[in-house]
Amino acid sequence: MEKEVHEQYEYARRRLRQKKILYFHFVLFLLGSLFLFIANRFFGLGVNIDNTNQNWCIWVITIWLFIFILHFIKVYITDRFMNKNWEREQIDRLVGLQQKRISQLESKINENTENKI
Repeated sequence: MEKEVHEQYEYARRRLRQKKILYFHFVLFLLGSLFLFIANRFFGLGVNIDNTNQNWCIWVITIWLFIFILHFIKVYITDRFMNKNWEREQIDRLVGLQQKRISQLESKINENTENKI
């Protein structure tokens, strides 16, 4: 029982850490996006020689948003369903399939050796 409690605690701690990092990533995304927008609009970073204003910050923010969405999916969807229990179930299923196939092959070998005798 002690091992199960410890595993549950470790799982909860790991999930909490993932969510904490995700929230930090979100705040960093908001502040960084604001900084990039201000740097582009008000300080003129990214203005070409011919004074045409490039909206490079929109591209950077869009790419960063895409990365944040991937991070969100990993924390709230992928890791939520594909956790240790899921891994154990998949391993047990695959081991069961391998053992079934091995027993089929052994019975086939035994039939062949009996037929030859």
